[in-house]
Amino acid sequence: MKAFVVDKYQKKGALRLANMPEPDVRDEDILVRIHATGVNLLDSKVRDGGFKLLLPYRPPFVLGHDVAGTVVKVGSRAQRFKVGDEIYARPRDHRVGTFAEFIAVNEADVAPKPKNLSMEEAASIPLVALTAWQALVEVAKVKPGQKVFIQAGSGGVGTFAIQLAKHLGATVATTTSATNTDLVRSLGADVVIDYKTQDFEKVLSGYDLVLNSQDAQTLDKSLRVLKPGGQLISISGPPDPAFAKELGLNPFLKLVLHVISRSVRKKAKKLGVRYSFLFMRAEGQQLSQITSLIESGVIRPVVDKVFPFEKAGEALAYVETGRAKGKVVITVGQ
Repeated sequence: MKAFVVDKYQKKGALRLANMPEPDVRDEDILVRIHATGVNLLDSKVRDGGFKLLLPYRPPFVLGHDVAGTVVKVGSRAQRFKVGDEIYARPRDHRVGTFAEFIAVNEADVAPKPKNLSMEEAASIPLVALTAWQALVEVAKVKPGQKVFIQAGSGGVGTFAIQLAKHLGATVATTTSATNTDLVRSLGADVVIDYKTQDFEKVLSGYDLVLNSQDAQTLDKSLRVLKPGGQLISISGPPDPAFAKELGLNPFLKLVLHVISRSVRKKAKKLGVRYSFLFMRAEGQQLSQITSLIESGVIRPVVDKVFPFEKAGEALAYVETGRAKGKVVITVGQ
């Protein structure tokens, strides 16, 4: 099969189009013919080597974390799907590789594709949707009437998280540029801050939750817009000891994460708020609940650009500019 591979960890390194073996199908797997794949900043971070201590992949490996496609083979113990089913998924860590024509996915990671979405639209959903769901529903347990600050509202996670937070009954604030104000308002944002001309720390106060996706300076300021007892969930780091324990890391790496997160944890404690790091996980059952929200019209995908398969490198470069409104998608095949 054709696939785009990473030959070595390298910042801004080029992807190579290669002929790779078709994936082995384990007993609980389904083999998927990929029609479309989403592009995420996580892809560039993995290629750059940013996660190689925590999530090591042995080059050459296939990049890509989102898939929408059709089931073409079913493992001997897989029971939830049959050949011909249209599905979407975020394959679990260590088994990613959706910049390719085929992928084998554990069926527990998979959900039926929303009937009202195209393959390209469906491919834009899994990683960002699961990130938002696990932050807002699973960890924060957002309730009606709470105030939620979602950074970078016009980005992939932001466009989904705004809609989900509104569905949960929250008042939502977000940051974006002036050109994207109409977009984030159409998704449900109540308070929109132009990050180029306004300081969100001077506008916001008394928030129950911050979903942080930006740099360390923004993280520090975000802690101060929370009310006492409020919570900041960061998807951009730093990873904390709880994450190290969850991953079952060795003592050295546990110590490293303890040290690099010490400052933010100390600041949070001093302010009487909570800090946690979230690295989303594959979860087909949650994705099935998300499918229901999409099919009922509660949440809609936001797709900026669709690239052909042969331009996967250009798609990744475009995502790295930070200018995408919503998600960038690659069409793999029909």
